Amino acid sequence: MYIPLIILAAVFLLIAVRQVGRFNLKIWQIMLGGAVVVLVTGQISPLDAALAINIDVMLFLFGMFIVGEALVASGYLAEIGRRFFSRAKNPDQIVLFILFGMGIGSAVLMNDTLAVIGTPLVLALAADRKMSQKLLLLALAIAITTGSVMSPIGNPQNLLVAINAGMVSPFVTFAVYLAIPTLASLIAAYAILRWFYREEFTARKYASLPSMPGDERLTLLVKISLSIILLLAAANVIASRCRGSMLVTLPLIAIAAALPVLLFSHRRFGILKSIDWCTLVFFAAMFVLMESVWQTGFFQSIVDGAMLSSVPLLLGTSVIVSQFISNVPFVALFQPLVMQAGTGTAQLMALAAGSTLAGNLTILGAASNVIIIQNAEKQGATLTFFEFIKVGLPLTIVQVIIFAGWLAVVG
Repeated sequence: MYIPLIILAAVFLLIAVRQVGRFNLKIWQIMLGGAVVVLVTGQISPLDAALAINIDVMLFLFGMFIVGEALVASGYLAEIGRRFFSRAKNPDQIVLFILFGMGIGSAVLMNDTLAVIGTPLVLALAADRKMSQKLLLLALAIAITTGSVMSPIGNPQNLLVAINAGMVSPFVTFAVYLAIPTLASLIAAYAILRWFYREEFTARKYASLPSMPGDERLTLLVKISLSIILLLAAANVIASRCRGSMLVTLPLIAIAAALPVLLFSHRRFGILKSIDWCTLVFFAAMFVLMESVWQTGFFQSIVDGAMLSSVPLLLGTSVIVSQFISNVPFVALFQPLVMQAGTGTAQLMALAAGSTLAGNLTILGAASNVIIIQNAEKQGATLTFFEFIKVGLPLTIVQVIIFAGWLAVVG
């Protein structure tokens, strides 16, 4: 009955060590292997496996990968980065710019989107400024995870909470309950990164970044794509305020944004070939493996009333359990339990915040972490499981305390 749990534990172990004999395994290969094992051993039926794959998530990622790849290929991303980071004159400012720039951006464009377009940007910045790739990748991962907490469209689990709870004004609710602790958590992230990578913060100044030539036609198409994202996101904000629901679904936003590139760019096939197909395989395999684990009923059996009504317990549970079953399915199952328990908005916000902050604890705590590492490995950079958790563990503890304290005040 608990064979999927054993397989899941093996997947986590392999992701941690990433080495079997002479073979250096990729994260997507390990997760795909776990999905294949549960299928071959009959732990999940082929029909259940197919139904477990969230098509909305896959379409959203596919569309945003196309926009992200076009951003890089056009040279427009490099130009945006040059303009933004030219104002950062020392390592402290660079890390702060990443934390707050990417963090606030993820609240608008969703964290997975920022993971796609932010990875090549920070790697290029690390090379130009002679800074640690690991430091800037960690700053990016932490920024987009933490920043996305304060918005109902910052990540998929927040969206589930906002819509399923029937919030009349979800943007106002999330801002009141989560904006201040989110900003405080970004400051805490800067302090902890500075402590662990203090040798990177030696006094030095940087000159302005040079301007790079780009593909003007593709840049125009990318600007149209970004405008589509912003316009449809704004339409969703207005619709959410007026009727408490989204006007355009996230997959449709992503596909609509990708269409200008797919329809009008002469480089469409090269862009399609270059997008991160491995991450899409990872997500499909993850959905299958997590569904087989969920069918065991193990995690459902550990839920009790005290856990659902206590904000600190709900925060902690959300962080821990999301490491094993992924934060989106965790929220999908736990939110009805929280609402049935008759709890208030503070508990729902704790569920949203905890399941999101889970991404700061381990690599597998958030999809955006996987996207960052998969994209970084394509360029010869990476973060190991232990390098991530070394910073993520103390940071997550501090952030949970911050959010628990604030929710106790406003709840």
